[in-house]
Amino acid sequence: MDQIKHNFIHVNGLKLHVAEIGTGPKVVLFLHGFPEIWYSWRHQMIAVAESGFRAIAPDYRGYGLSDQPPEPPCFGDVVSDLIGILDHLKIDKVFAVGKDFGVRVASLLPLLHPERVSGLITLGIPYLPLAPSEFKLLPEGFYMSRWEKPGRAEADFGRFDIKTVVKNIYILFSKSDVPIAAENQEIMDLVQPSTPLPPWFTEEDLDYYAKLYENSGFHTPLQFPYRVKNEDFGITNPVLKVPYLFIMGAQDYVLKFPGIEDYIRNGALNQLAPNLETIEIPEGSHYVQEQFPDQVNQLLLTFLNKHI
Repeated sequence: MDQIKHNFIHVNGLKLHVAEIGTGPKVVLFLHGFPEIWYSWRHQMIAVAESGFRAIAPDYRGYGLSDQPPEPPCFGDVVSDLIGILDHLKIDKVFAVGKDFGVRVASLLPLLHPERVSGLITLGIPYLPLAPSEFKLLPEGFYMSRWEKPGRAEADFGRFDIKTVVKNIYILFSKSDVPIAAENQEIMDLVQPSTPLPPWFTEEDLDYYAKLYENSGFHTPLQFPYRVKNEDFGITNPVLKVPYLFIMGAQDYVLKFPGIEDYIRNGALNQLAPNLETIEIPEGSHYVQEQFPDQVNQLLLTFLNKHI
């Protein structure tokens, strides 16, 4: 991990943290989800750098070591930050890799800035031009529904120290069931205190995440993405034109979201991404890149070298 360098770049009035390793014109931009930060890509960053690529992984505004924004961010703000980071580093073009809600961020890059993207890779969530309307069919206790309500998650999380909150979310999201609380239950209560961490996630990993969330808190991470309002980007043609690799863990709870598995398997995703390649990892969870790093690294490198 010591070979990964850490920089701070001033963009849009904020000081943003960027982890980086490797050199050269072949660049991979890694975009995290929640409750993650740049660190969730540690295995992939080292692997692509050892294969001749330059790896860059920012913490979004309000996450990790990046500055807190004065107002709750939206996806447009974060895309603007990324373009500012690339301009500052004099990087013309990247492969964009997104995980969890980072898929939304990564997918906007080839749609809004096609000249800056060589290819797209997403993990855990497929390319979705819009959130499926079927989400409203999920019960009120669905974790996204709970977290989008101002104050609900803050009160839930506030009963525990930050390390326990991160631990509980990692445990919940590594399971194959959608996190749904009962009417008189909070999301954190879905995890028993005695539940161990997933075997691929160490106490040292947890300490690293906890330290960074102690720095940032959960205020902005709950605002972005869970409370972002609909944004109109003026995209008239949502078809992805770049090469696209979707890595799917077959045990990922996201597959149980209403309509998602059908969307992936019935050809609808292919219509929106004609250059799609889908790889399924049978035992993969929502954290497939941390759970099976060697396998994911090989899939990434095969795709990158194919489309460089």
